[in-house]
Amino acid sequence: MAEVVEAPSKGLEIYAPQRRRIPLRVTGKRAEALGKLGIASVQDLLQHYPRYHVDRTQLSTIRELGRLAGQGHDGDVTVHAKVVKMGRPFTMRTKTKTGKSRTMLKATIGDETGRLEIVWFNQEWPARALSEGNVAFFYGRIGVYGGKLQMTAPRFELVRTGREPFNVGRVIPVYPASADITTDGLRKLIWETLEGAGEIMDPLPSDLRLRLGYMTRGDAVRSIHFPDDKDDVLKARRRIVFDEIFSLQLGLVFRKKRLERTVEGISHPTPAPDSLPESFISALPFELTGAQRKACAEVASDMAKSFPMHRLVEGEVGSGKTVVALYACLIAIAGGSQAALMAPTEVLAEQHFLTVKELLDRAFGEHEGANLFAGTSNRPVVRLLTGSTPAAQRSEIVAGVASGDIDLVIGTHALIQDSVDFARLGVAVVDEQHRFGVHQRKSLRDKGSMGEPDILVMTATPIPRTLAVTIYGDLDVSVLDELPAGRKPITTTIAFGEEQRGDAYEVIRGQVAAGHQAFIVYALRDESNKTELRNAKAEAVRLAADIFQDLRVGLVHGDMKSQDKEAAMSAFRDGVTQILVATTVVEVGVDVPNATVMLIEDAERFGLAQLHQLRGRIGRGGHASHCILATDLDPEGEEEGTATAFERLEAVAGTTDGFELATVDLRQRGEGQLFGARQSGMPQLKLTRVLEHQDVIKQARDLAVQMLDEDPELTAYEHIALRREMRDRFEDVALDVIQSG
Repeated sequence: MAEVVEAPSKGLEIYAPQRRRIPLRVTGKRAEALGKLGIASVQDLLQHYPRYHVDRTQLSTIRELGRLAGQGHDGDVTVHAKVVKMGRPFTMRTKTKTGKSRTMLKATIGDETGRLEIVWFNQEWPARALSEGNVAFFYGRIGVYGGKLQMTAPRFELVRTGREPFNVGRVIPVYPASADITTDGLRKLIWETLEGAGEIMDPLPSDLRLRLGYMTRGDAVRSIHFPDDKDDVLKARRRIVFDEIFSLQLGLVFRKKRLERTVEGISHPTPAPDSLPESFISALPFELTGAQRKACAEVASDMAKSFPMHRLVEGEVGSGKTVVALYACLIAIAGGSQAALMAPTEVLAEQHFLTVKELLDRAFGEHEGANLFAGTSNRPVVRLLTGSTPAAQRSEIVAGVASGDIDLVIGTHALIQDSVDFARLGVAVVDEQHRFGVHQRKSLRDKGSMGEPDILVMTATPIPRTLAVTIYGDLDVSVLDELPAGRKPITTTIAFGEEQRGDAYEVIRGQVAAGHQAFIVYALRDESNKTELRNAKAEAVRLAADIFQDLRVGLVHGDMKSQDKEAAMSAFRDGVTQILVATTVVEVGVDVPNATVMLIEDAERFGLAQLHQLRGRIGRGGHASHCILATDLDPEGEEEGTATAFERLEAVAGTTDGFELATVDLRQRGEGQLFGARQSGMPQLKLTRVLEHQDVIKQARDLAVQMLDEDPELTAYEHIALRREMRDRFEDVALDVIQSG
């Protein structure tokens, strides 16, 4: 146990739970406006961090701006000036490449040294926000156009008197605001709140803080809002990022180590060369990749321990996660236990069943004798259980699971119903685990009667390792970053408009003529009155009637009855259907090696991960494959979101590396969206940027491990405040009950 060095400090708890937060003393419309920003307490307000800062210690006069422009100054400048003239938006005669006209808005501002023209393009809102006589700070770039000094599309902020201590002569925070409360109003409220806040509690022992080189939390909170200089902003941000990550890592590592100390698991035999799992691997007609072999070894090591395995296997589309999962299942079966594999959809569960059956056929032959427990066959008995399993068949499967006659059951949420009882569940595999809720995963774990079953969770969404450690710190991580030998590359292109869509149809026709098959995927299932996007149902009819009259076109979507859905998928797998029109129901788990074309319509409507997953449905055989991202967007268009959409499409077209795409996705969407896929009870990260702060993440992780090795329950006096904050930021159940995945 760590030596006691100091008592926890007192003061305002920034991360206090809702029940201990201090309400803001605001009422009426102001309170309503703050509420829309998620601000109801002092803690909420102080964690409403600035989007950026403006250095108003370096204000320029308009005369000085003229000198800077003459010197070719390339950078943002700030001027404090009055609106002398405010024009109205007007349409310019010149047009863009797409034939669209542009609007222009002009204004003139002035100070005691001169006047400056301001221009906005395609923005009409400044005409509503600014009036003649207003005084504001204008922040942007300057230049000389037509002999006149001009500032183009500056950010600006109105001020009341220009004498407020939080507005003038300092580095100024600019906050996410709204029409109901301005950044200036937020700045004033935060200034006043900090003035009356008193001491801010810092749970980090001072000797540790000094060794790490961080400012106090109180100084960090004050400096992030009202820094003395830009260097203070960087130091404050770094301390707050450390706090966000450190309490997160403390909770995750605490949870993992508590599991290892307190939860009784099942110790499975380490696979010998002639064991069931190793015989399975040896009998496969292909070599495992190095990454698969490493993952299998990690799984075997985990399953031999006395506490439950909690491992995440993440990997590229087609990297062989199912082989690793089946290896884990066979370890359990070889030791006299049962295995379960739960998938979020029937299509995915059915595909897993077919894949597992094919793998076992390759390794042990197609004959399925009595189960392993009877000692008459090495081939395990595997069954599929979903919501659409016929009643009589369901009863037979449930009885077989309860008696132990079924070694491995693959299914959906049907596996966690009360009527399903396992004789001796030894391992549970959860696929695409982020689609399951906490209670669903816990229900599967609770099916174990011999002790807590081992848990293996899988995801086909590659996650950069730093992010995986951050989100899944309570799981051990195996990464499959190699593809099996013999895979042919997938060529990905972007098709613009009808002419290039016609070219895509010719690619499909050519591939079908060569004996292959194609997917055509749509974002919508049915016609919508909110958008003019194509939909799968109508397009399946049109394509069959007008484009591919001589070919067999099928349709599958999530709203179909299970038997109809499976019939459509079977027809495509068996080659009866040559072209399958689909929605994203085929995003994961569909394995048709003969499919060599994937046409994704309205591709801009899909996320990066979705596009990569959909593309992963082709290229699974030994044939060169083609992915075509079709869009009707104008690449030169100025509509909101167009540039970001094309960045996504170009990223997918530029690489087939899922980990590289995950990094782009992270950069585009931010950590908040990705953490949304994690279970409830996780602390929220506000300032942390995983790509930017990898060194802080590693530092926090290493420190959490070291601290909990020395003080497993954080009961040392100097750790009491850290323990309290950790529990405040995690729900109690999230720390006391291990939540797989």
